[in-house]
Amino acid sequence: MTTQDLSPDAPTRCALGLGSNLGDTRAMLAEAVRRLDLTDGITLVSRSSDYRTPPWGPVPQDDYRNICVLVDTTLTPAALLKRCLEIEGELGRVREVRWGPRTIDIDVLIFGLQKVAETDLEIPHPRMADRAFVLIPLAEIWPDAPLGDGRTAVEALKTCPDQDGVVKL
Repeated sequence: MTTQDLSPDAPTRCALGLGSNLGDTRAMLAEAVRRLDLTDGITLVSRSSDYRTPPWGPVPQDDYRNICVLVDTTLTPAALLKRCLEIEGELGRVREVRWGPRTIDIDVLIFGLQKVAETDLEIPHPRMADRAFVLIPLAEIWPDAPLGDGRTAVEALKTCPDQDGVVKL
């Protein structure tokens, strides 16, 4: 880690969304959370329950196991994303088909109140308010999470589609 990976300020509260639908999904999520928590500059604050969720997108595949975690980090948004992608690679993630099956997926959903619009990173996550598999576990651990559109996670859940398919495990 370099000094450019570190934020000059106090830790920032962030939300990450994790999902898996290949292999031992429970173990995969647990290992991803463990690796995040062992990373310098990242402290695990809270972890949601596990949820079984239908796949999103046009690719036929098995259901997912999804969770959200809250972390406090002194990393920059780009460095946090980089670490998430490194963990995905360490756990065998191969990016072949968009919205296809995966051993692990780690998305940066919220980074404090910051807004980031870069080619490979958009924060707050632009589609989270429409995805019950993100909002339900997020609202469980951070009901007033700021989605960037003026709503909180709980408020967005009131109009979010596809909630019936999300089952707490």
